[in-house]
Amino acid sequence: MSETAHESHGHSTAAWTSVGVILLGGLISSLALIFPSAFFFWVGVAVMVVGAALGKILSMAGYGDKASSHAARAAGHAEPGQNRHDSGTA
Repeated sequence: MSETAHESHGHSTAAWTSVGVILLGGLISSLALIFPSAFFFWVGVAVMVVGAALGKILSMAGYGDKASSHAARAAGHAEPGQNRHDSGTA
């Protein structure tokens, strides 16, 4: 397979932002182990939920991965460099 055939594996603004916020929430939640506090735990959980929602919202706003070539084929669109009737074999 060529390098261009691989998907981007989530390398998008939405994915990076979501993962960063979720990691921050995990860090805040983990402070509950050092400083026994239900407050730190629940604030961390809330931040993680916000991070997950933020990723979905950013993805819907157009900052996520573009449709994969597999999804484009399923929708009936041709991949770049191919017409719809080309089998892809040389």
